[in-house]
Amino acid sequence: MQDETLTINSGKLQMTYTGTVNGKNIEGTYQRAGHDYPLKLYKIVKEKPGNTTLPSSKEELARLAGLESGNYKYSVEDYFKTPEAFSFKLSPDGKYIGYMKRRASGERDLYLKEVASEKETLLKKQEEDLIRGFAWASKDRIVYMQDKGGDENYHVYGVDISGENDFDLTPFEGVRANIIASLKEDKDHVIVQMNKDNLQQEEPYRLNVNSGEITKLYTVNEGDDPVAGYDFDREGNLRAITRIVDGVNTELLYKIDGEFKQIKYTDFSDSFSIASLSVTSENPDHAYVVSNLDGDKTEIQIYDLKQNKKIETIFSNETFDVYGLTLSRKRNYEIDYFSYTGEKTVVVPVSDTYKKIYARLKMEFGDKQFYTAGRTDDESKYMIAVTSDKIVGEYYLYDVQKDEVRLLYKLLPQLKAEDMASMKPITFKSRDGKTIYGYITLPQDYEAGQQLPLIVNPHGGPQGIRDSWGFNPEAQLFASRGYATLHVNFRISGGYGKEFLKAGFGEIGRKAMDDVEDGIDFVIDQGWVDKDKVAIYGGSHGGYAVLRGMTKTPEKYACGVDYVGVSNLNTFMQTIPPYWEKYREIMYKIWYNPDNAEEQAIMNEISPALHVDKIQKPLFVVQGANDPRVNIDEADQIVESLRARGVEVPYMVKYDEGHGFGKEENRLDLYKSMMGFFAEHLKDKEASPLKG
Repeated sequence: MQDETLTINSGKLQMTYTGTVNGKNIEGTYQRAGHDYPLKLYKIVKEKPGNTTLPSSKEELARLAGLESGNYKYSVEDYFKTPEAFSFKLSPDGKYIGYMKRRASGERDLYLKEVASEKETLLKKQEEDLIRGFAWASKDRIVYMQDKGGDENYHVYGVDISGENDFDLTPFEGVRANIIASLKEDKDHVIVQMNKDNLQQEEPYRLNVNSGEITKLYTVNEGDDPVAGYDFDREGNLRAITRIVDGVNTELLYKIDGEFKQIKYTDFSDSFSIASLSVTSENPDHAYVVSNLDGDKTEIQIYDLKQNKKIETIFSNETFDVYGLTLSRKRNYEIDYFSYTGEKTVVVPVSDTYKKIYARLKMEFGDKQFYTAGRTDDESKYMIAVTSDKIVGEYYLYDVQKDEVRLLYKLLPQLKAEDMASMKPITFKSRDGKTIYGYITLPQDYEAGQQLPLIVNPHGGPQGIRDSWGFNPEAQLFASRGYATLHVNFRISGGYGKEFLKAGFGEIGRKAMDDVEDGIDFVIDQGWVDKDKVAIYGGSHGGYAVLRGMTKTPEKYACGVDYVGVSNLNTFMQTIPPYWEKYREIMYKIWYNPDNAEEQAIMNEISPALHVDKIQKPLFVVQGANDPRVNIDEADQIVESLRARGVEVPYMVKYDEGHGFGKEENRLDLYKSMMGFFAEHLKDKEASPLKG
């Protein structure tokens, strides 16, 4: 043991410390921004989560992948390798574009490109952990997000565009940080929320993006109702708070004469939220809100928060919820356009300025789907993203003054639009008479009368989430191999009004699953698919739907792929992350309440892990070991139970992933093995029952 002065380069920050080194631990001080901070480093050997004897070997999974043997124009890599460049963001002054760029080995690094000269500079190299996202904090500094192995405890880092001053701005172990407000009027600060002082409660802080100095803006005291959201004005003043009351209701508190006062008390399934505190009105208490308190669908209103009254409804739709509102900061926060998701994305120009811009872009891109992905502070340059069901994504720079549209990048340019399949919107009636929306994707060379193998893909969430029209790489890969893909926006999906949403509460795994089955029957009745070759695949709640489907109506499916899916509602409820704890009673309302004997019985009835004896067809299970939402035990239970019956189940576990695979090599392994699994059980032969 000795006192030493050493320099550590952590990859985030080069720091000099003075202290004691004893082989395992380091204790002392380090300097940052001219200040001394205590330093304690401990050597920890982390054990792998879950039962490490269960996952299939690399050789077993490689054998599975090898069962896909067709000669295809496009490989799995063509669909799922990381794009050469992606996640483009225009700097506030328009001089640079920030983006992620793929290395030859698959890692993704953060780059800058100077717009005028097109000079490219590596800003931040990926190390062990992925850069999960980034944003321009100012024209000179970027903030980016990372977690550890997919654990979702995100930290906010900052780096100058010169590459200097790169360090962790929220260096708190086991704490989850998120940026909740960028401050255009203050280039040195952003607003973040962290569960630093209470793992179950996020609280807001003003964060200096240059020094890492934080100032707490609001404290949720012990015994207070938990806070679900904060609303700040453009100067960074906290103006409103949304709290959860009695476990299942919400209240909106608005700051009036220096005090937060309740202006709304609603059921959690109702919607009343502040879209923007910036309005063209001279009244500072006027806001744009999104509300469904006056009807079934959400609409956009101008609302006087102090007087607690609606001024007027400014945008609505009879069939779909509307949310999107885009304002012009340059033109005193004039409304530029509304947007919403119907069967496809719809943009409705409002301001005279944006009507001209939209007309110009419409002339350029025709019927393709396009939207504004970013713009400079002076609104002289727009970054435009273009997509469709056959186009992954194309990025253009529109110079308003020059009236010039310039192509910047095409994502996955190897995938030619003329080879891609069409995604077709469909509607059908559920067995109890509800109108259900969805999408069918048929292979590009499909001919009328063909009956194809089908992969039905229930979405995650499930509440408030929906599938949408656009390029879906999974559906395109499946189509290229001769499979049809069905997406069903079953009851509880978002975007179709609160009645449709609430119709799924307490019906997950029951009527919501009926809707998926009714969708399968619909496409079978259309003559598109072979009823004996239906697979079910999904992630998260979609993974649960796989397992539930294979135990609820096992005769309906030829095989299934469960990806990070819930298997046992009892254990799932016991392992939610701490920052979900405030939503527990709401989860009980949406799912089921284990403290209610009748609902506990339902939970047992619809928990697939308790009914593995009903699974009749092959199952492939996939899990990220560090998943904070769906614990690895959910996957282990299914695999252990099936193997106890003597059934071999391919089981892929990635120990550097969480709730879904972010790393390219893992993603490719998943889809190669999945395609081999589908080839074995969907192609040219009847699926054989499980043995055991």
